[in-house]
Formats: sequence, C-alpha cells, structure tokens
Amino acid sequence: MKSKITIPKIQKMKAGGEKIATITCYDFSFAKIVDQSGIEIILVGDSLGMVIQGEPNTLPVTIDQMIYHSACVARGLTVPHLVTDMPFMSYQTSLKDALQNAGRLMKKGRAESIKIEGGVEVAELIYRMNRLGIPVMGHIGLQPQSIHKYGGYKIRGKTFEEEKTLLEDARAIEEAGAWGVVLEGVPREVAEKITKRLKIPTIGIGSGPECDGQVLVLYDLLGLDPEFQPRFVKRYANLFETVSQALNQYKKEVKEKSFPANEHSFRKNLIDAKDKFHTRNALPRAKGANG
Repeated sequence: MKSKITIPKIQKMKAGGEKIATITCYDFSFAKIVDQSGIEIILVGDSLGMVIQGEPNTLPVTIDQMIYHSACVARGLTVPHLVTDMPFMSYQTSLKDALQNAGRLMKKGRAESIKIEGGVEVAELIYRMNRLGIPVMGHIGLQPQSIHKYGGYKIRGKTFEEEKTLLEDARAIEEAGAWGVVLEGVPREVAEKITKRLKIPTIGIGSGPECDGQVLVLYDLLGLDPEFQPRFVKRYANLFETVSQALNQYKKEVKEKSFPANEHSFRKNLIDAKDKFHTRNALPRAKGANG
C-alpha cells in the first residue's frame, strides 16, 4: 500500500527534481479513481462553480459548497494530499472570517491544506494561518476570483511590470509561510524564473513545463466537454463520446425491451439468503487518513 503524501514529501520532490502531479476533482467516485493512480495532490477547486454548477465564473461559489465537495472527495482518498480552495469573499473580509472559514474547511471539509489567491496583499493572512497550524498553498498569475479587476481570463506576466509584480508576489507568499504555489496563466519564461527562485514547489497550469508540477481539471483531461478546448489542456481520453455511446445503447435496449434481461432481474422462487439488493451505501469504501 502506498504511503500518505504529506507536505514535507511534496517539498522533497522539488528538492530532488521529481515532478508533482496534481488533479482537480470534486466528488467521491472520481476521487477513488485518482487515489489509486499515484497522483500526489488532489485540489478541490472553486472551479466547481463552472464545471459542476454551470456558472459563468467561480464568484458565486460559497464556503458551504466548498466544504461539501471537499468532504465528498476526502471520503475517497487514502494517499494524495488534499488541498481545498477558499472561495471568493471567504477570506477577504477580515482575518477573523478567514481563520473561521479555513478552520471549517479543515474540520468539516477534511482539507489538509487550503489555497488562496493573491500575492503581497494576502501575505499577512498566510503568515497568520501558517502560525496557527493551517497549511496554505498560494495562487498567483491569472486569478479567477479577480476576473473583473483584470477584465477577464488573461495571461499575467506579459509585461516587465507584471513580471516584476509576480516575482514580488511569489517571494512574499513564500516568506509568509506558504508551502507551495499555483502559477496559472503565466508565460513559460516567467514561470521558470519564479520556480528557480523559490524553495517551495510551483504547480503550473498553462505556465509551461519548468514548473515543479502540473495541475489539470479531471473533467478536462478526460474530455467530458467537447466545447472546452483551451490551449493548455491535453485530452487523455474522450469520455464525452464514450458516455454518449453508452447512454444511446442504454436507451435503445430499454426501448427494445432487451434491458433488463433475466440476469438483471430478481425471481421470487430463485432468491436465496445471499441474493441481496445492494445499494451503493453497502459497497466498501476507501479507508485511510480521511476515511
């Protein structure tokens, strides 16, 4: 059995030059699959607002929704380190609110780290959380919670001033005690500079291969939405087509009355004590640190 992935182990991977695989996941069933893959980090992202809820951006997501999805994912894990996003306005209003919400994510959502967006402006918050035993992962570059400030989902770091700001932000959150940082939508050359200057791991999305690790949304990697094809996503499967074919076949068999067949039905005179109607609640589940 593989051992539990911890923050010190992830940091040692950077020191040893081993790349870090991260996946964004939102539910128990997929979490169980990711758990057996050997992937080191699972992120429960506030991107669930777009992927799961169908919202145009991440801003409507609430702390209660993040707690719910984080707990769902945690129940399926034994190995990966679980990081959960703090959603918009769950940490920006006051230090008291930020600490209470982070504590709820860890107590009720079973998160092992929390992730917040921002650089210099959140360094003091990261410092306070870290001092109180709340592990924090940073997030700079394209910040989805600030889309209205920047006028949409735009690459950050294209100009000299933006690059300088990113380098300052990265250094500030490292010094504040963040154990790692996500670099989203950062030019490859800038992400490389940041990665080389930091002692903490950088996890890139759309920021080039020089980052210490990479993160993709599981739904994107599996090709579940054929309309979503950004440049930074590589599809490793086409589950949209697979699922569509399965549903069409199911519908066809129901219409033709070939499903359910005898093997899918209970017969009164053939039922014995071992032939029970199992619900999903009766199936075995992963048991580990989050079990």
